[in-house]
Amino acid sequence: MQAFDVIVIGGGAAGIGAARTLFDAGRNVLLVEADARLGGRARTEHVDGMALDLGAGWLHSAEHNPWVEIAALHGFVLDRTLPRWREQWREIGFSHADQRDAAKAFAAFEKRLRKDPPPGDRAGAALVPGSPWGAWIDAVSGFVNGVDTAKLSIADYLAYEDAATETDWRVPAGYGALVAAQAAGLRVALATPVTAIDRAGTALKLHTPRGTLVAGQAIVTVSTDILARGDIVLGGHDDILHAAAALPLGLADKLFLAIDLGADELEANAHLLGDPRNVITGTYTLRPFGRPVIEAMFGGEGAREMAERGLQGAADFAIEELCALLGGKWRRRLRLLAGSAWSRETHVRGGYSHALPGRASAREVLATPVDPRIRFAGEACSATEFSTVHGAYKTGVAAARALLG
Repeated sequence: MQAFDVIVIGGGAAGIGAARTLFDAGRNVLLVEADARLGGRARTEHVDGMALDLGAGWLHSAEHNPWVEIAALHGFVLDRTLPRWREQWREIGFSHADQRDAAKAFAAFEKRLRKDPPPGDRAGAALVPGSPWGAWIDAVSGFVNGVDTAKLSIADYLAYEDAATETDWRVPAGYGALVAAQAAGLRVALATPVTAIDRAGTALKLHTPRGTLVAGQAIVTVSTDILARGDIVLGGHDDILHAAAALPLGLADKLFLAIDLGADELEANAHLLGDPRNVITGTYTLRPFGRPVIEAMFGGEGAREMAERGLQGAADFAIEELCALLGGKWRRRLRLLAGSAWSRETHVRGGYSHALPGRASAREVLATPVDPRIRFAGEACSATEFSTVHGAYKTGVAAARALLG
């Protein structure tokens, strides 16, 4: 039975960051991944000659995002066209006056969170009852946080907002492809879920369906929902499991609709919101990178509704929303190309983490080791950059450096 210096559990950005750091430091490291691919919630699929990101797609806060430098090292070109999420193309279905009023309502909501937060740390309690823009604010929260404001910690939300910038770039060849490229040269075991970590002896024993692995140290980077479900038995880690449960995964899913006719009628990289008065709605990027597709995203309650409908049902919903904005002729021009349903991904179970009201401190608990041989990493362990690929990567690097001493 071969023993490793360190085994890293989870082949997403955090796990790859940890394994790369350890490998470059000369450690005998194995990266194990439950799925049949690397990348985690950064996943690129190639369809009709296009690289489509079904998970993470934006290099957020590019000024301090390590993937900018990593992209250059691997020869990935970055598209620095900024997103236009705050714009409604041609004011279709969302007039300039309504956009202005909605923005004012959101600014007032965030001001209340900062200056006069309601008791209980629940963001939704700061919504104005009966406001015409309450549903819009919850829809935006769904896109950004993966959950509506009623389930969102104020302290957690503000921690991210205060650290983030508005410089968001993309990778035409795929963010998921870039993340996977950073694992080049690493020793990897795919389709190898770890079911338990035995800490009884001097060495750690990691049980998998393919046999037992032995290591002196380990870094665990699986999602909070996987931890909280007990999919990995971690004796003596009750505080970690409780922290994971306080940081559940919200949900954000994507659809790509092929434009079979009339693509040039739509402006490249323009944006449309489906229905600003409904929490169950999509946000649409028209012809990203100038491609003949529309990228749809659903978040929070909208994403849960679409997951219940299935990919084709979600595509039908998106096409109807787009036809209501662009005209009925588009019904014949659009078809489902690809889509994600992260809540059904067995080894992930959702999108990205959010702290429940009153539980923002759980991120620090999750990142604090119980056993000096074991570290936890992943986007949920980041105090200010959670829900991002770069936040996950940084925690993986930090965990590896901690083990290196």
